Amino acid sequence: MMLLLSVSASATEFRLNLNNPDVRKCLLEASEYEGWELKAVYQNAQEQLVYVFEKGNEKKTYISL
Repeated sequence: MMLLLSVSASATEFRLNLNNPDVRKCLLEASEYEGWELKAVYQNAQEQLVYVFEKGNEKKTYISL
C-alpha cells in the first residue's frame, strides 16, 4: 500500500480567464517562481485554452473559463 502512495501523482485543476494575456503572464511568472515547469499548452475539444504544469510528482492544470 505504501508503495502505491509514493508512486501516485497528485493532480489539481483550476479555472482562470486564460484568454486575458495579463492573466497568462501572471500565471507563467508565479508558476516559474514557485518551481513549476510548463509541460503543455493546448486547446481542448471545447476550444478552451489549457496549461499543464508539473513539479516533481505533482501536476496542475489550468483551463480557461
